[in-house]
Amino acid sequence: MLEELLAAGIAAGCAGAVYIASAARVVKQYERGVVFRLGRLAGEVRPPGFTLIVPLVDRLHKVNMQVVTMPVPAQEGITRDNVTVRVDAVVYFKVVDAAYALVRVEDYKFAVSQMAQTSLRSIIGKSDLDDLLSNREKLNQGLELMIDSPAVEWGVTIDRVEIKDVSLPETMKRSMARQAEADRERRARIINADAELQASKKLAEAAGVMSEQPAALQLRLLQTVVAVAAEKNSTLVLPFPVELLRFLERAQQAPVEQASQKPIGK
Repeated sequence: MLEELLAAGIAAGCAGAVYIASAARVVKQYERGVVFRLGRLAGEVRPPGFTLIVPLVDRLHKVNMQVVTMPVPAQEGITRDNVTVRVDAVVYFKVVDAAYALVRVEDYKFAVSQMAQTSLRSIIGKSDLDDLLSNREKLNQGLELMIDSPAVEWGVTIDRVEIKDVSLPETMKRSMARQAEADRERRARIINADAELQASKKLAEAAGVMSEQPAALQLRLLQTVVAVAAEKNSTLVLPFPVELLRFLERAQQAPVEQASQKPIGK
């Protein structure tokens, strides 16, 4: 009798161990468990840790709650100003309701990917080329709203959407390069013209000062000679201005006039 009870206890213990082994589940910290009992959603979402289900009746589905980084394949479209571009982006999203993510959509990752591609093509058609190149923050916000609106019903929230790269045709790149070069040349010409205007004003002022003092012209000529001689040139061609010759002529005539004005001694 005792042996039969002992055998029954061992059998019951083994059966209990097998039951617990088949019913035990472990949900990781970054996961949530959703239980379906005979095909219907049973109870609340299971938190992380050790949990039990009914074998052969319950099915536990684990849903990852981490932020998912999903690249959006490059989409080709025509902008509002009729330029063909290829734009790719990246979407950051996460599941906030594990039950909705399993019940309301067949594959939430595939759904988010298709919605992101459709929204990206729509954004390309509504934007100008300049906006795609320089005003990406505004486009990122609009793209995030377009994807987040249907994703809320799937238990998914969009954290961030970023446009990574905008590919342009080679002809457009050359046109933009020529436009940038022409703009830089225009600014260079304006700067040179402004410099010439300022220099001409200063030269006019200097000419006015030299006209009042003829000796200043000779000093400027000597300064030019010194500047040229510093280059160690063997030949120096130096034009003499007419004003300098007149100055020298007046300087020679002054002693002659003074000598003619002196009285002749007895």
